[in-house]
Amino acid sequence: MQLILANKFRVYCLYSNFVIVKINQKVMSWQFEEEEIVLIEEKEDEAKGLVVFNDDVNSFDHVIDILIKVCKHERIQAEQCTYIIHFNGKCEVKKGTYKALKPMKEAILDEGINASIV
Repeated sequence: MQLILANKFRVYCLYSNFVIVKINQKVMSWQFEEEEIVLIEEKEDEAKGLVVFNDDVNSFDHVIDILIKVCKHERIQAEQCTYIIHFNGKCEVKKGTYKALKPMKEAILDEGINASIV
């Protein structure tokens, strides 16, 4: 969902009492408290995590190869992450800023593996 407010605010997610807004490439959020609007700025350099999810399509070798290629893991680290993904359903394979993790997430998605930044 996307709304335009005052021609310069883009609202991407609208919840019952919480709104995520993008202003000049900065992510902002508004939280409504007793009819008072409080603007909360999310730090761009805040640590995020790249999470890879299990599926029934991709082989162990494919996931291992992609983690080595995209996330620059050593083979043993990629194997361990792949086992965690298989048995737990997901694994945080990399930490970093949103800006650094986004290209990695896109590369993993392009290879047919489900991934998300949290």
